[in-house]
Amino acid sequence: MTDVAGAPAVPFADRLADAVERKRTQVVVGLDPVLDMLPVELRGEAVAGRAAAASAVERFCVGIVDAVAPYVVAVKPQIAFFEALGSDGWRALEQVTAYAREAGLLVIGDAKRGDVGSTARAYATAFLERHDGQPPLVDALTVSPFLGRDSLDPFFAACRREGAGVFLLVRTSNPGAADLQDAVLSDGRPLWRQVAELVDQWGEDLVGARGLSSVGAVVGATVPRIVGEARRQMPRAIILLPGVGAQGATPADVARAFTSGPSSALVNASRSVIYAYRDAPAEDWRAAAAAEAARLQGAVWAAAGW
Repeated sequence: MTDVAGAPAVPFADRLADAVERKRTQVVVGLDPVLDMLPVELRGEAVAGRAAAASAVERFCVGIVDAVAPYVVAVKPQIAFFEALGSDGWRALEQVTAYAREAGLLVIGDAKRGDVGSTARAYATAFLERHDGQPPLVDALTVSPFLGRDSLDPFFAACRREGAGVFLLVRTSNPGAADLQDAVLSDGRPLWRQVAELVDQWGEDLVGARGLSSVGAVVGATVPRIVGEARRQMPRAIILLPGVGAQGATPADVARAFTSGPSSALVNASRSVIYAYRDAPAEDWRAAAAAEAARLQGAVWAAAGW
């Protein structure tokens, strides 16, 4: 792994561990800019065409970054909301990710990409590799593992070369996850356990100096029993835990994810933070997001036990 100057790139897992321990937070705020839910001062722009909508989305996300930066370790832009706005949306995404980095935050791209051969290489290039001397678009990316190892090799190569991270889908937070991820294999195990076993194997040679791998896993906080089982199955993986807040999970539901250390799990909250102003109409949307992020920071750190 080398950086722009040719020095070894610091693995994502080590960069994350340093940031978590320095800021005493394991919170990630998802940037899910739904046009109809933007503050009223931006909502009017959002109906004036794609370019204006993308500008409103960028202003909203930058405002959220400013508000939550003291209380979180990373932001997680949901790529689909930017892609829906075409090339203007993609430019907004580039501006937002660069701004978040300037604010000292890591950026996890929530894209859930997955394909084989040259397509997988193109996805890895688009998100995790440097271009024209500029940093990669994101520091880490969510990826689907369900096409197998050859579909993941380009992302693992970016981890080695660029110091990137990946979060592989293991057991997601949505109700329909049970349809496939809980399907029982011939040996009696649910499918997600087989995926977790592979994640642990695939991440073995990407373990950094802090004992954590840059190959992480997505496990829904909405299934607390599975959170503990997943941690035992993947002791070196950083577990990204969506579902706290609007989906009903609480920090107490994910405490078992942190048994491998304070940086071994991340709690993601999106709508409950970025749209907190909707539950406090008299409060500025930035102040409301900051207050909820601060509350969550304290609650998660306490639940983690570190």
